[in-house]
Amino acid sequence: MNKLQVLSKSIYAGFMIGIGGIVYLSMENRILGSLLFSFGLLTIVTQGFYLYTGKIGFVKEVKELPDMAIIICGNYIGTLLTACLAKASHLKIDSSELIGRKLDYDIWNVFLLSVLCGVMMYLAIDNYSKNKNIVFIIAPVMIFILSGFEHSIANMFYFNLAGSFQLKTFGYILVMLAGNGIGARVFGIKPYHT
Repeated sequence: MNKLQVLSKSIYAGFMIGIGGIVYLSMENRILGSLLFSFGLLTIVTQGFYLYTGKIGFVKEVKELPDMAIIICGNYIGTLLTACLAKASHLKIDSSELIGRKLDYDIWNVFLLSVLCGVMMYLAIDNYSKNKNIVFIIAPVMIFILSGFEHSIANMFYFNLAGSFQLKTFGYILVMLAGNGIGARVFGIKPYHT
C-alpha cells in the first residue's frame, strides 16, 4: 500500500474517532456516551481504516515504523477536520472542562493512563480479529473511557475542539502516543504461540 493510501485511511480513522468524541460529549450519561463512542472504533475496524492505537501493537518490523508516523499525522488531520466541522455547525458540545482536567494531571500519571489505554486498544483489535464479536470492540472502549485512561487520538480531537494548541498540549499528546504504544506493544509481544 502506498503512503497516500495509508494517509487517507488514517484521516478517515481520525475523523471517526472525532465522531465518537462528538457523541460522547453530547451525552449526559457517561456510560451511554462511552457505548456510543465505540461506534467510531467499530467503523474503523470494519472499514479497514488506520488508527495508530489499533495498529502499533501489531508492528512486526522496524521498516513499518515510518507508516506509524504517517498514521499519527493522518489521525491528527482527521480529528482536526471533525473538530472544525463540529465548531462550524455550532454543535452544543464543549471539551474545555475535559481537557482542563487532563492538563492538570501529572505527566507520569498521563503516561501510565496512556499505557493502560494502549493495552485496552490492543486487546480490542486482537480479540475482535480472532472472534469477530463486536463485544470485543465495545467493552475495551467503554473500559478506557469510564476508567479515565488516556487515548492519544481521542485527546487530539478534544484538544482541537477546544482550540488548545499550547506547547503543554503537544507535550502531553507525545507522552500519550508513547504510552499507548508501549501498552499495546507489551501485549503485542506475546511469550507464547497463538
